[in-house]
Amino acid sequence: MSLETDYHLVQLANGAFSLHSTAHKETFHPVIGPSAEAQALYVEQLELPRRFSETPGEFVVWDVGLGAAANVLTVLKALRNHAGNLTILSFDHSLQPLEAGIMYAKELGYFDGFETTTTTLLKAGKVEFTNGLSTVSWKLHLGDFPTLLHSDKAETWPKPHAILFDAFSPAKNAAMWTLPLFQRLYNLLDPDRACAMPTYSRSTLLRVTLLLAGFWVGTGHATGEKEETTVASNQTRLIKSPLGSAWLKRANNSTSAEPLHQAHYRQSPLSESSRQQLLIHPQFSLT
Repeated sequence: MSLETDYHLVQLANGAFSLHSTAHKETFHPVIGPSAEAQALYVEQLELPRRFSETPGEFVVWDVGLGAAANVLTVLKALRNHAGNLTILSFDHSLQPLEAGIMYAKELGYFDGFETTTTTLLKAGKVEFTNGLSTVSWKLHLGDFPTLLHSDKAETWPKPHAILFDAFSPAKNAAMWTLPLFQRLYNLLDPDRACAMPTYSRSTLLRVTLLLAGFWVGTGHATGEKEETTVASNQTRLIKSPLGSAWLKRANNSTSAEPLHQAHYRQSPLSESSRQQLLIHPQFSLT
């Protein structure tokens, strides 16, 4: 492990511990804590235990923003009493958050029982193990995610049933929130395999971006710090609360709705081109 790290342990107002990045000036899961947020945003919202149990063959999760592994480890705990085969692809540009997470495993709490597993992943880049009634294959893809996503190799990745999207905010990491990135992400999905992707943001800019990339988009579960989040899918049946005409009207009036076309954060209202594309999206033409 690195002796020097940019990630440090902090205690949240509710008593839970998390990590803070000095460079990005952001704290992971800053209000309710890592495990509680992952449980609400991913496990419960995606109904992962049910969908995992009902899926024949492998169930594939893309973990975009491995960080200190809170999202994956919370998912693993939720699935340990369900039989099946789980394949996890985790993505991050740095091992520092995971190193720091293992270093502070006792304080963070959610590593309990997975210390050896995560240490193996850190050292070898992959690990296979038994998780209660299920078998797990977990692989780490280290590097710049937009670059990895646009590579030819991305075409060979197993197609996901769920995507845990947990990048730093657009203001701090604009490259992870551009329209070209989400278009590529959508195009890599199997149209015959239902896939849902929640994320903590509820911004109009994000929701417009996801819609223009091809996704169906709806309001997501509250996480304690936010009254609602966002969930996107390649199939409408996985969107329980789809955005409708009222949201579309607000988006038309928003001063921060135009997608990021490049890795540079800025705020601007919808362009006429984007407005017209939204109007013909099946999600709104059906309402």
